Amino acid sequence: MRHHHLTHSAMTRLLIPILALLTFAGCQPETTPDRPNILFLFADDQRPDAIGAYGNDIIQTPVLDRLVATGFNFRNAHVMGSVHGAVCQPSRAMLMSGRSLYHVGTQLDSVITFPEQLQENGYVTYGTGKWHQSRESFAKSFTRGRNIMFGGMSSHDAVPVRQMLEDGTFSEVDSVAWSTDLYVDTTIDFLQEHVASGTTAPFLAYVSFQTPHDPRMPLPQDLALYDGVQIPLPPNFMPVHPFHNGWMTGRDEQLAEWPRPSAHIRDQIKEYYGLISHMDRRIGDLLDALDELGLSDNTVVVYAADNGLALGSHGLLGKQSLYDHSNRVPLIISGPGIPEGSSNDPVLLYDLYPTIASWTGMTPPPGVDGSNLRGMWERGESGPREVLYTVYEDIHRAIQRGPWKLIHYPRLDRQQLFNLEEDPHEMDDLSSDPDHAETVAALMALMEIEHAAFDDPHPLHIHPDSLDSDVFDYENVERWVDRWQPQWIIEKYFRELGNS
Repeated sequence: MRHHHLTHSAMTRLLIPILALLTFAGCQPETTPDRPNILFLFADDQRPDAIGAYGNDIIQTPVLDRLVATGFNFRNAHVMGSVHGAVCQPSRAMLMSGRSLYHVGTQLDSVITFPEQLQENGYVTYGTGKWHQSRESFAKSFTRGRNIMFGGMSSHDAVPVRQMLEDGTFSEVDSVAWSTDLYVDTTIDFLQEHVASGTTAPFLAYVSFQTPHDPRMPLPQDLALYDGVQIPLPPNFMPVHPFHNGWMTGRDEQLAEWPRPSAHIRDQIKEYYGLISHMDRRIGDLLDALDELGLSDNTVVVYAADNGLALGSHGLLGKQSLYDHSNRVPLIISGPGIPEGSSNDPVLLYDLYPTIASWTGMTPPPGVDGSNLRGMWERGESGPREVLYTVYEDIHRAIQRGPWKLIHYPRLDRQQLFNLEEDPHEMDDLSSDPDHAETVAALMALMEIEHAAFDDPHPLHIHPDSLDSDVFDYENVERWVDRWQPQWIIEKYFRELGNS
């Protein structure tokens, strides 16, 4: 059975993108229509390698593989970083505003969002799913909203969703169904109603999933997809991070004990994959709805995620670091006039605002920091930046130029240097090698420049005694569990808490 399962999965992964290419190549326009519809699909905590077509031989994502095969792939897309542990909140604020981290922070109330500007330019704007912002910012951004979750997370089987009323206010909480199903089903309803209305106005449908964010509680049929499959550990798996990086015991890091048991990490990856496979299947239902309603020829599909996740890489579980597994994200744009292709040039999520504006005839408002990416697939242009500057709170800073990436820890006065071409999993720290001293110095000088350019308010150099030690004393950490984890997860991964 195991051999049959894997063979079928491999065949599916090969055939679906090929069939999709044959289908779309013959019927889609060669250019992107003016003012196209936009279906924006936004995942929560998806690692950049958690897509089958990107070389992951285990995960089953045939629909995302189809988008990869027919669209343009930004393989070096990042979120700039975060001012606190809920990385998703500033990430989504940057996406919606087109502004860099210290020009928007975490809130959207006082800035223009791209859905708001689309609405002002004649678009019907519809939103569903996670909105880690205020109700007022949602109401000004979307003309219609259903099954909205105001907050950072919840259990997937009891989502506290609200409906936007005609006067821009919101209903009381009504928790029903599974998170992904709630958001997809109501989006299909919106698409059907939009077509039935006979309107000629284009639409933005923004679908903000909660998956694959924990609790990692996939439906049984989705977990069963991986029955009998040996889940590999990440290539950069470590039982414990090699030093205390300043963020070792936050909520995300509590989800497995230290040292990280390899069996538990494999199981959590399996559960993570189950959530993604369910989301993948439901995205397929959305794309089918576009076809059935005659919308595919005039709809651009954007797929992205708000941040990555460690899941055992470097001994970490969360996204509160500047390693690529946590800071880099999938980004795919597919649709009429957008050729199959990819780029390894660095881009940022907030580049999507001016990119979307270029399709729709809008001029981005003052204060937008992002750059239009359209020339990368239309004219083969290079990406908008040679240098990538990323941050986490006041404790991590990173600079990347070409193959070189330097992570700087201001509170430790410590660096890590990686050659990403030779060491894509960031395992071989070259920072103490005398042969690379000039590279470290040059990147630190460049970091100073970028630090000023991005109005970063936190010093790059803090007295090294600000942390008592760079040794992580995990044996004396008292673990705790958040209120969203279901009982079976508590019993499996928090046994020392007495299963209470």
